[in-house]
Amino acid sequence: MTEMAPRSTRIIGQLRAEAGRGIVRMEDVYDTDAADLWSALTRPERLARWIAEVDGDLVPGGEFAILFTSGWEGPGRVEVCEEPRRLVVITGRKPDETTIEALLTPEGARTRLVVEERGLPLTELAAHGAGWQAHVEDLTAHLAGQERGDWHARWKQLDPVYREIDARRG
Repeated sequence: MTEMAPRSTRIIGQLRAEAGRGIVRMEDVYDTDAADLWSALTRPERLARWIAEVDGDLVPGGEFAILFTSGWEGPGRVEVCEEPRRLVVITGRKPDETTIEALLTPEGARTRLVVEERGLPLTELAAHGAGWQAHVEDLTAHLAGQERGDWHARWKQLDPVYREIDARRG
């Protein structure tokens, strides 16, 4: 068994609640331009390298099937696709659908990415926070030309941290 190298303890996520549902927000700046980051967020062959296998119509109104590296799978649809700055998708089935929104903002040669997933059960908020941070760390690796990490192992490291954040949100 290969031991996982220690990863940064930098926490880039925030947890909050609105109208009885949870919101996870990730924000970071990436060493790439908006076009490259947009491609990593919207092209199935690139998505498969860091977050999920996606099959279907990735156009506004299009429906797709998704299998995340976390193991979650289900349907989705594209609500908004404003290249290269805003993407909104809905995942899951009613009444458990969630909205995932990605906003890209150029900052010189770099790009700020904000990802929010809204509509989460409050009891699962910390787990989703840890999961999203593991996903965006894998995005960082992908953009640097590296392989993604062991998502489950990283989630286990981050979960207690996000549980503490959630308890303070309380």
